[in-house]
Amino acid sequence: QVQLVESGGGLVQPGGSLRLSCAASGLTFSTITMTWYRQAPGKERELVAKITSAGLVTNYADSVKGRFTISRDNAKNTVYLQMDSLKPEDTAVYYCNAVIPEGFWNTGVYWGQGTQVTVSS
Repeated sequence: QVQLVESGGGLVQPGGSLRLSCAASGLTFSTITMTWYRQAPGKERELVAKITSAGLVTNYADSVKGRFTISRDNAKNTVYLQMDSLKPEDTAVYYCNAVIPEGFWNTGVYWGQGTQVTVSS
């Protein structure tokens, strides 16, 4: 029932910008910390950025600090990743993630299908 759908990926030149979106449904979005991950070919999936439920606290991977901005619109159940000054090493499939308590003892981990970001000249 929980669904996360990413969009906004594409091909961009180095130094360019993209804004990714993740639309969530089937969860109480405004209470959940949301996270962006990415995975490049041959590499492990890595955390890119996260944002707490009210959008007041954010964290970023060192590799994207100062270039990427995570935000959310709880009225639209959507989290965003604004990516500026893109580099070829940012090329990856980007996923949004939610970890949701399910009962007292269990946790559900949910992923979107991913959106491809390619940075190339």
